[in-house]
Amino acid sequence: MEILPTSLPGVLRLRPRIFADDRGWFAETWNEATFQKVGLPSHFVQDNQSRSRQHVLRGLHFQLQHPQGKLVRAVAGRIFDVAVDVRRSSAHFGQWIGVELSADAPDMLWIPPGFAHGFLVLSESADVLYKTTDFYSPASERTIRWNDPTLAIEWPLTSGPIVAAKDVAGTLLHQTDVPE
Repeated sequence: MEILPTSLPGVLRLRPRIFADDRGWFAETWNEATFQKVGLPSHFVQDNQSRSRQHVLRGLHFQLQHPQGKLVRAVAGRIFDVAVDVRRSSAHFGQWIGVELSADAPDMLWIPPGFAHGFLVLSESADVLYKTTDFYSPASERTIRWNDPTLAIEWPLTSGPIVAAKDVAGTLLHQTDVPE
């Protein structure tokens, strides 16, 4: 597996080795020993999958208590996946990274605890699968508005996004309880 750093320390793009032939391709997307060898978490407690239609924007979510590391990949369609550093003591606080993930290539994004996560569906629909290092805790979930002007995330929007009520009601980063 190839480990590609991003501009945010700790957020990594993971590129599994592809074995292709005339039938298609195969890739190993998670292996406990491989993750341990490269220093990534190898203990995940929950797998989540979402299906969304084009222009759906989910996020930006994180958990204040029970912070989750997330290993994210698109298993159908294409998404623009975003991680935002929300650790107040970090030199990168409020900075974001966005990468396109596609079912056509098994690249994944590792988002460590202390980062908010969101994505925009670029294709007609997309299925997103992600592993988490801690359980979902509704009481500790926080939502930062996807269009917070201080973050200035450059979402590749071709029309107005479809956003859930809880995401519309999200707070601005400077109004949100964040980890130290």
